[in-house]
Amino acid sequence: MIEVTDLTKRYGRTTAVEGLTFQVRPGRVTGFLGPNGAGKSTTMRMMLGLDRPTTGEVRIDGAPYQRLHDPLRTVGALLDAKAVHPDRTALNHLRCLARSNGIPPRRVHEVVELAGLRSAARRRARTFSLGMSQRLGIAAALLGDPAVLVLDEPVNGLDPEGVLWIRQLMRDLAAQGRTVLVSSHLMSEAALTVDHLIVVGRGRLLADTSMTAFIDRHTDAGVQVRTPEPQRLREVLAGAGITVTDCADGSLNVAAAAERIGELVAAHAVTVHEVTRSTASLEEAFMRLTADTVEYRAVLPGGTPR
Repeated sequence: MIEVTDLTKRYGRTTAVEGLTFQVRPGRVTGFLGPNGAGKSTTMRMMLGLDRPTTGEVRIDGAPYQRLHDPLRTVGALLDAKAVHPDRTALNHLRCLARSNGIPPRRVHEVVELAGLRSAARRRARTFSLGMSQRLGIAAALLGDPAVLVLDEPVNGLDPEGVLWIRQLMRDLAAQGRTVLVSSHLMSEAALTVDHLIVVGRGRLLADTSMTAFIDRHTDAGVQVRTPEPQRLREVLAGAGITVTDCADGSLNVAAAAERIGELVAAHAVTVHEVTRSTASLEEAFMRLTADTVEYRAVLPGGTPR
């Protein structure tokens, strides 16, 4: 487990992280989300002892990272895929890490195979694309067969096969009972991978909840109904105290369960062609929750804020 308690980090007058408290539990993939400048990277660096908290603490497996006897065997991390000596081969980079942590040489070859690096293992790191560097970083994170994984934007630069691989890898590791924390700006990818969400904005905790509960709480999902008698249906639903809104495509969005709608249209003999549960997206929920915490906001052509 990763335990973050009252974590604060200040740089002079700037507060990057303020009073964060949350737990990352084993057996599930936990997404760490937030806009640029929200404090995610700073928090992950403090987890790994790379930055010292102003106040508060982080414990991994019950102890601060600095006190772990065999850190790579306890926690594997990918924060910067390019943080490798440029003239060292992928194989030698992993061998150095293994030797410094008492990891058998055979494990190096296992993670090379696992990450799909066999054909590139003897190439120097400076020749690697971003995607290949990501694979090397993930191989290094897995080297000690750790119980805890901390991954910052692991799909950056990966091709579609690589994205599918890392997605399945994270889910498999969580299914084995490991603790997996992954940050991402790709909401569509997070929606396919993550079970639980930690959302931060301007260094503060905004949400700590399951994926399903997060979307339900921060979106207005309902049921989409198509009917040749829209006015009649509005009257029937309004009589039952149900809110109805018009959609751009001519259908109606109804704030009620599909079963309740079916009962009402049957009782009042209203013709209905289609009843579909609306599926709210993680992106919609995330944008709504973090709208007031976005530090860098672009402007679309014409001057419209995005």
